Amino acid sequence: MKIKLTPEGSRLARSRSLRSLEKIMKVLLNPGGCPWDRRQTHATLLKYLREEAGEVSQAVRRKDWHNLREELGDVLLQVVFHSELARRAGRFSLADVIETVNSKMVRRHPHVFGAGAKLDTPAQVLRQWKIIKKAEKAKAARKAGK
Repeated sequence: MKIKLTPEGSRLARSRSLRSLEKIMKVLLNPGGCPWDRRQTHATLLKYLREEAGEVSQAVRRKDWHNLREELGDVLLQVVFHSELARRAGRFSLADVIETVNSKMVRRHPHVFGAGAKLDTPAQVLRQWKIIKKAEKAKAARKAGK
């Protein structure tokens, strides 16, 4: 079935930009957008997130790299969808999600981004990751208890 797209739809479909995906999600959720998308909640989307993660896992096990590309896109869509729902509820935005993961990756890799000692083995990295994560969780728990 051939679908004639609007010029904006054509531009968005060809884009390789995360901002374009975010715009697509906003349009879908706006009045006049997609009735199915507009009825979704974090809870109703959970089954799709699990399904897509499972499909990523299958593609990796099968070494089906073409399908992995598609399935990773579906997982990314879930992240963007949840983030847009959260933004509309005044909780956080996609930019906040990206900043959070950027910060976490830098904090948990001080052997790469810090001025401290370098680690030589994956086992050392994993040990350090667990120590840093445990300290972060304890700090968050103390902060939540205040």
